[in-house]
Amino acid sequence: MQNSVEAEATRIVVQLAETDGEMHITVVDNGNGMDAETLNRAQDPFFTDGMKHPRRAVGLGIPFLRQMVDATEGTFSLKSAPGVGTELEVTVPRDHLDLPPTGDLPTVFQQALCFAGDYEMVIQRRCDDHQYELTRSDLIDALGEIDTVGSQTLLWEYVAAQEESLSDTEDE
Repeated sequence: MQNSVEAEATRIVVQLAETDGEMHITVVDNGNGMDAETLNRAQDPFFTDGMKHPRRAVGLGIPFLRQMVDATEGTFSLKSAPGVGTELEVTVPRDHLDLPPTGDLPTVFQQALCFAGDYEMVIQRRCDDHQYELTRSDLIDALGEIDTVGSQTLLWEYVAAQEESLSDTEDE
């Protein structure tokens, strides 16, 4: 999601679905995109474009994701075209021994929605038959802004409540 914002995307759609024993993640943006050579090199941990982070000699996000997918016998797809954008798609089995815990999704989503910049982000979250959607512009309209600690706290609490509603329905 951060890569999408840094690639000057104006629209980012994130889908995270847990169904039928699988976790499926898709991130689609309309950012700068990458040519075939850059797309291939982006999967190498010892590659970074040197522009976003001039002092960094490695780029580990995509390589670590790829490593996790390989370890869990999942599927990985990364497509991109200059001037069009990028699409990342990952599917992994939810019960695989090597699948790391999902982690703190309210914090991940809250941080992604608060990256600086002028962009729309839509997060679509589904767990079995239950779902919710977060739209950055709607959240900004409701909160007035998302630049202060107070509004970010409210945003986190809202996302946490949405996540909790998913887990409450699993218990039924």
